[in-house]
Amino acid sequence: MPKLKDIFLEDSKIASDLKHRKTINFNISRYDESVKKGKLRYRNMELAKQRASYLKEKVVANLSEYLIEFEKNAQNNGIDIIWARDGDEAVSEIIDVLKENRAKVLVKSKSMISEEIELNENLEKAGFEPVETDLGEFIVQVAGEKPYHILTPAMHKSKEDVAELFNEKFNTPPNSTPEEITLFVRKKLRKKFTSAEIGVTGANFLVADVGGVALTENEGNGFMSVAFPKVHIVITGIEKVIPSINNLQLMFPLLSALGTGQQVTVYNSLLTGPKRQNESNGPEKMVVVLLDNKRSEIANEKEHYKALKCIRCGACLNTCPIYKNVGGYTYNTTYSGPIGSVITPFFKGFEEYNHLSFACTVCGACSEVCPVKIPLHDLLLLNRKKGVEQNLEKVSWNAGMKAYEWAFKKRKNLDIVNGKIKNTLVKTNKNILGEEKEFPAFAENSFSQNWKLNLK
Repeated sequence: MPKLKDIFLEDSKIASDLKHRKTINFNISRYDESVKKGKLRYRNMELAKQRASYLKEKVVANLSEYLIEFEKNAQNNGIDIIWARDGDEAVSEIIDVLKENRAKVLVKSKSMISEEIELNENLEKAGFEPVETDLGEFIVQVAGEKPYHILTPAMHKSKEDVAELFNEKFNTPPNSTPEEITLFVRKKLRKKFTSAEIGVTGANFLVADVGGVALTENEGNGFMSVAFPKVHIVITGIEKVIPSINNLQLMFPLLSALGTGQQVTVYNSLLTGPKRQNESNGPEKMVVVLLDNKRSEIANEKEHYKALKCIRCGACLNTCPIYKNVGGYTYNTTYSGPIGSVITPFFKGFEEYNHLSFACTVCGACSEVCPVKIPLHDLLLLNRKKGVEQNLEKVSWNAGMKAYEWAFKKRKNLDIVNGKIKNTLVKTNKNILGEEKEFPAFAENSFSQNWKLNLK
């Protein structure tokens, strides 16, 4: 079986697919235009980032305290709290809830953490029917694919691609417009909303002082996943907690401005438990599954704890030159782009996933755009260091790096051999820069050698 690093290198060839690059760059450019306008609402964006960064830094440093506070207040609101050490425990607990309520169909709002624990696949194996209700998630579910982007699951598909897919799967007109496709999905999902016994959502934030779950979305499907079914299940990482309801006035606008460019997302909800006795609408039962899945280990890291500050806005993906060329599927992970490359080796092991630490030009664009000031490119360099410390690199690579170090320590070391020998050495690996590029030829003499000759 090929190694994941080899798969990544093979899949990276999609960078030469001009249609794919055109689609992803067009869709990201639309986000870039919106985000540029969204930032204009801030008099001082840097100050907002500093405040958000400080807040999340404080949370990660005191994670257990805020989680205990959230649990206490949530239970007082009538919410059942389930702690899960890993994905297997989370799935097992969720299946138990489904069985207790004799459920078969569940509607799901977009949730990357449900992808992290492979909830859909596990539920289908157990005989349940999970239905994605976010339009982008619904599209990739119909296509039998995974989300391509943290924020925009179907970013890799053009409107023509979606029209062709729906024509194949649902016999809709082959030239359907986006509006017609949206209307079709809305009608189809309406029946699922009203018949599903269980609704599943993620959480943008867990609000400790009120014991509530904050959700932000643009389509209303998240709220409908809560309102119709009799049981609401929330799946969330433990790092999503924030201290106070007062923090939402900082975090909600920042998330929308950097994520989609909106002044504020269309639907913002704070859910503080199942319906009360005097209420006619809402779920009869609410369950929050708090997933660790090695997050507590990251929280104890000297520098990498900063990755837990992430609010999943997707801004780092949109600015990353690697992501914009190889796309989301090449990473072969739940979380792609810079943030995914930082955290995945911790989630799934450095031995298999440390190659993602090298999917980076170290340009720093991701760190610059991050709304909570995570030094992503620095953390990727530290990931590489961890790989070296764990002796994960090949002997040939380590020897090559030693030779590189020696050669570049002094100019005279580089000038020991002339251009002809250097060109001969390069030709031993014709694809040293990949199949699409040709290594430029070395000159007979180096610049310093020519300089000395001209001085004589």
